[in-house]
Amino acid sequence: MEIRWLEAFVVVAEELHFGRAAQRLHVAQSPLSQTIRRLEASIGTELFERNTRSVALTPAGRALLPMAYRVIQDLALATEAARAASGAIRGAVRIGFSGAFNHLTLPALARAARRELPEVDLQLVSRVRTRDGLAKLRSGTLDLAFVGLPVAAEGIDSRMIARTRLGAALPIDHPLADEPALHARQLAEDDFLSMPTDGSSAMAEGLIRCCVAAGFRPNIVQEVADPYMMLTLVAAGIGVTITAEDLAPIMPQGARWVELLDEPQYMRHGIAWLKDDQSAALRAVLDLAERILPTPED
Repeated sequence: MEIRWLEAFVVVAEELHFGRAAQRLHVAQSPLSQTIRRLEASIGTELFERNTRSVALTPAGRALLPMAYRVIQDLALATEAARAASGAIRGAVRIGFSGAFNHLTLPALARAARRELPEVDLQLVSRVRTRDGLAKLRSGTLDLAFVGLPVAAEGIDSRMIARTRLGAALPIDHPLADEPALHARQLAEDDFLSMPTDGSSAMAEGLIRCCVAAGFRPNIVQEVADPYMMLTLVAAGIGVTITAEDLAPIMPQGARWVELLDEPQYMRHGIAWLKDDQSAALRAVLDLAERILPTPED
């Protein structure tokens, strides 16, 4: 068995499509299929169920996948350890983030990393909500994730990097859009837009928390996976939302952020990583983040 066979297996398992996997690996589809067949012959069982319409992991493939991630990670750690012993920090750190919510934090960290850790390759993965980020950390497909706090996940460490007050985002033609501030209960009859309410978004949880504290359940007419698209729909007059103050400077034309007069509710932004990840590159990025994005005081 060769390590490149496992690397090919992991990509096919993630894509469940040989054509897309071949594109990611920059190889033709036929040699990739041959590599998977060699791996299956080496193990003695099929790893994928294939037909003309779909590709799926067999039970053997599902059992192999977490072990394959671990083997590939261990090889990367061994390589990094050898390099670190010579005084050089090299490697890749895969960072998941959620777009608009990280427009102040991610660029600052990325610029500092390019300046101070030039041999560390930051691989940025967008549209990663909190639950997705935690799952990808566990699966080994991310090394660091920007998340909403708190997180209660076994084996994962986290640290707060920003704390911002929640307020209302309104279309500019809303009757309350020109008010300097308002009470959340004044929006009780409005239609609301929200990030997904399936537990994957800390921002959606903040919206519900804010409205319930004001004595009503929001009438959510549409859920949107992308935070900036949600604000764009607010600007289009589809509804209102509750969102963090740090989005106020990037509101699309046609929308306005308005302060709430209620008891303050906050969005707590953080970073999360696996406790047992011993990657020298990740530790260097985390150390840098301690300086660039310190934990704010309450």
